[in-house]
Amino acid sequence: MIKASVFVKLKPSVLDPQGKAITSKLTELGYDSVMDVRVGKVIEIQFDESDKASVSEQVEKICATMLANPNIEDYSYNIEIVE
Repeated sequence: MIKASVFVKLKPSVLDPQGKAITSKLTELGYDSVMDVRVGKVIEIQFDESDKASVSEQVEKICATMLANPNIEDYSYNIEIVE
């Protein structure tokens, strides 16, 4: 079995109001060294397959068509064999 962990985050040029709200609250709580927070999401997908190359191709298609909006988001992923 293979697990893909997909990381989706806003592009640096896109404002992140949720990240700004968290940054503000952390500063209020005394975490003065926090300069910025960006919020993203992690999606884990398990495949009943053992070919990493095939899974990588599938993950690319899944990300490009469903998990990330290419206009405002970037994505990356890790693929690992799990027992």
